[in-house]
Amino acid sequence: MSGLDAGLHAHLQTGVTTTCRAWALTRKDGTVLGFTDHDGVLRFDGITFRADTGLSALAIQQTTGLSVDNTEALGALSDTSIREEDIEAGRYDGAEVVAWLVNWRNVAQRHVQFRGTIGELRRSGGAFEAEMRGLTEALNRPLGRVYQKPCSAVLGDSDCMFNIAAPGYATEVAATGIIDRRVFKLGPVAAFEEGWFKHGRLIVLKGLGKGLSGVIKRDDMVSDQRVIELWHPLRANVRAGDALRLEAGCDKRAATCRTKFRNFLNYQGFPDIPGDDWSISDPFKSGSLDGGSRR
Repeated sequence: MSGLDAGLHAHLQTGVTTTCRAWALTRKDGTVLGFTDHDGVLRFDGITFRADTGLSALAIQQTTGLSVDNTEALGALSDTSIREEDIEAGRYDGAEVVAWLVNWRNVAQRHVQFRGTIGELRRSGGAFEAEMRGLTEALNRPLGRVYQKPCSAVLGDSDCMFNIAAPGYATEVAATGIIDRRVFKLGPVAAFEEGWFKHGRLIVLKGLGKGLSGVIKRDDMVSDQRVIELWHPLRANVRAGDALRLEAGCDKRAATCRTKFRNFLNYQGFPDIPGDDWSISDPFKSGSLDGGSRR
């Protein structure tokens, strides 16, 4: 093991060891959970590693090349650790995982065996099974600039640089009715014209779905109600009265960037690039083939 702690190395050399494994899981919302397959609680790095989760892990598959390291962990669902409703809501998607080999008699003697993220997470019969993918998984994502007419940036990101918190581009409202976790009926939002939030985001601020968000497909006025429809249902229940945040939408067009957001200097598209029809066009059939205009 490269970089193995000297104390842990000496302990392993004795042939009679007191080692166990410990895992720290950090969700994207900042929640940190600790687990261990030891029969007692461990504490280090400011994390409490609980022994009552029934968590166990399979062997770690590691390589020296660019192949993705991977392993799996099995555990019991519990109200005090990993809950089924949180898995359903997607709160563990992409969570960071660090796994140690630890001398439980002296937790200062430990070695990081695995670092990565949670991939597929399955649950059934009061238990869960989590696939863990190593750091090289990120190398499987395609990167690079896309040359296209629409803007390739995400509203508010480092390329767009627009401040979505600027006055007039977001508001907080309470839901008066929800249908299938996808259609949200709101009171009048008089300060914003119809369609202002189309292609934008709906973020749940309170309730069981706190922190979840969805992309807005439709923003209409129906009678005296504002109706927001998402492309996909949220993965947790939202109840009438729960606070929501609506953020303005961008359809990626140059005209929208110029007039709605006044941010055309940061437009990341190529509005004058020829389209596919132009690039595959051929000359008209005619008696004159002198390279002149195709009319």
